[in-house]
Amino acid sequence: MAAKSFDMIVIGAGPGGYVAAIRGAQLGLSVAVVEREHLGGICLNWGCIPTKALLRSAEVFHLMHRAKEFGLKAEGLGYDLDAVVARSRAVAKQLSGGIGHLLKKNKVTVLMGEATLPRAGVVAVKSGAGVEEITGKAIVLATGARARVLPGLEADGDLVWTYKHALTPKRMPKKLLVIGSGAIGIEFASFFNTLGADTTVVEVMDRVLPVEDAEISAFAKKQFVKQGMKILEKTTVTQLDRSPGKVVAHLQDAKGTTTAEFDTVISAVGIVGNVEGLGLEALGVKIDRTHVVVDEFCRTGVPGLYAIGDIAGAPWLAHKASHEGVMVAELIAGKHAHPIKPGTIAGCTYCTPQVASVGLTEEKAKAAGYTVKVGRFPFIGNGKAIALGEPEGMVKTVFDAKTGELLGAHMVGAEVTEMIQGYVIGRTLETTEEELMHTVFPHPTLSEMMHESVLDAYGRALHM
Repeated sequence: MAAKSFDMIVIGAGPGGYVAAIRGAQLGLSVAVVEREHLGGICLNWGCIPTKALLRSAEVFHLMHRAKEFGLKAEGLGYDLDAVVARSRAVAKQLSGGIGHLLKKNKVTVLMGEATLPRAGVVAVKSGAGVEEITGKAIVLATGARARVLPGLEADGDLVWTYKHALTPKRMPKKLLVIGSGAIGIEFASFFNTLGADTTVVEVMDRVLPVEDAEISAFAKKQFVKQGMKILEKTTVTQLDRSPGKVVAHLQDAKGTTTAEFDTVISAVGIVGNVEGLGLEALGVKIDRTHVVVDEFCRTGVPGLYAIGDIAGAPWLAHKASHEGVMVAELIAGKHAHPIKPGTIAGCTYCTPQVASVGLTEEKAKAAGYTVKVGRFPFIGNGKAIALGEPEGMVKTVFDAKTGELLGAHMVGAEVTEMIQGYVIGRTLETTEEELMHTVFPHPTLSEMMHESVLDAYGRALHM
């Protein structure tokens, strides 16, 4: 029997893969998707979406405790962890089912199974029914990534958790250690701390949220500490001694090693690309530190083979993967595609307070040789923020002093993950301070702080 043939085969149905498949089908390509676990990938099933559902429960719980501030009464407050987790799983399930519907609607062939590339242009799909080979004129690798495991800090699901265990916790941690303060680590720290866990965060770099602007990191840290978290920077966990019901962590900093006891540890020390077992090396694909090396159009250098999303390297963000999926589908369909500019991709962290940024930090802008103008505006100066009861936060903008180009924007505070998009559009349109100053921002909104921050960079802030 002749192998089924497609214009485009996508391996992996996460936010990169399923979007690439849909866009390819929209452009008239015959498309197949191979997925070994679940449609929507990590992001939808075990990442972005279910974590936001958990964090929303924590946010509502936090607000319930503040009822008196708003003239409200709430007594006998508590939570049911199993019910919180069940809601999170239901949200993920609903969306995962939606992906199946979208693929079907767009006439994409979905094959559930493990993919390998035995030779150029061929994908072998191993499932319970055996192995089926299909051929594709173009193949897109969208296999994603998984949690990095450090020797001695391996997860066991009981005392030491990965993000997956933390999303479906069997118990509420009393004394929690979170290793790593990137987005994943700090979001889980925020969730469990809000629900009452005594939380310690360890970060090997000199500050929490190390990819963010230093000023924003410092502001966020102050809020985390105010909420009761312990933050240990420039510290590594060298060893975990496990015994029934407890873990003794060996913590090393510049002064030496100390030990501390916890009942739960969450390891969030980065990710590694899912590059193994596909047969990539034999095809001549270059792999650098578990990531496939690609050009600006996500081409691997092997004709007809592309790689998108987490497997293709940083930034490890779902929206970057989706955009790359669209770009690659358009290339395969013979359309004119634009490469993605990393400086226009926003990063969002959904801790309390939220953190969002796009473009260069002040430090990186100066290191790149720019003379900068920097503007700041605090939440405390904004009417909407005060009315919401959210006066803690800041918006910071960085401009090129010579041209007025918006180089970067950085925010910490309530709902900044929704606001950052304004600056993202600005970066995409290559805006200058002049257009931003001439933009009329609605009142009363949090977004007015974006305007004020721009004005402040040029000594023109009105409400400060």
